[in-house]
Amino acid sequence: MRLEGKVALISGAANGMGADEARLFATEGASVVIGDILEGQGKKLEAEIEESGGQALFIHLDVTVESDWIKAIETTISKFGKLDILVNNAGVSSRSVDDPNSLENWNRIMNINSTGVFLGTKHAVPHMQTNGAGSIVNMSSIMGLVGGESGHPAYNASKGSVRLLTKATAVRYGKDGIRANSVHPGYMPPMLSNIPDDEVRRNRQNLIDATPLRREGERMEVAKAVLFLASDDASFITGAELAVDGGFTAK
Repeated sequence: MRLEGKVALISGAANGMGADEARLFATEGASVVIGDILEGQGKKLEAEIEESGGQALFIHLDVTVESDWIKAIETTISKFGKLDILVNNAGVSSRSVDDPNSLENWNRIMNINSTGVFLGTKHAVPHMQTNGAGSIVNMSSIMGLVGGESGHPAYNASKGSVRLLTKATAVRYGKDGIRANSVHPGYMPPMLSNIPDDEVRRNRQNLIDATPLRREGERMEVAKAVLFLASDDASFITGAELAVDGGFTAK
């Protein structure tokens, strides 16, 4: 198993892509801490993983609240003895807000998508330094690599900042044996399903046509990329950006 004996904290892991990552990590031998604000779904996933023979723990984690991060990491260390892997997965889309010119909406997206990654990194790194090793995987987006016409521009800004924060983390802490990499998913059903029906009819095929592989991605395809970067299979990879986008950003 690729993560046997490892301890991983995944933010935003109660549902969606984060839950797929948690399930996959558990099957690969990791003890998984599910950090999220969705208590019911998080505890349900914890029970599911435990019933399947894995080790899991749900903890309330609002990634914009520094004290939540401190408690989450302290609880992880108390329960499992260490922290090997941090996956900064929590995030919101540009379509989670209405007004693309609203400062309030800008701050909300930036706080969750960007500041949350900073806080997680800030509080995970000292424990990884103590271990002499660690892997941080940050969830960005293809929209952190290219511009977009719709949604709030804070989404592009936040995901772009995640990309460069990842590189800064890799350079700063490489001497401590800590790796940091970012993953950039392309279009996939969870994203397209958030588009109103009329827009889906107009735009869905255009988005697929813009992807060289001519299909949507699947969440597990992203989870497997996260697993690779988190694992020792990627032991000489740091500061990299992995686009899981069907070739969208290759054009």
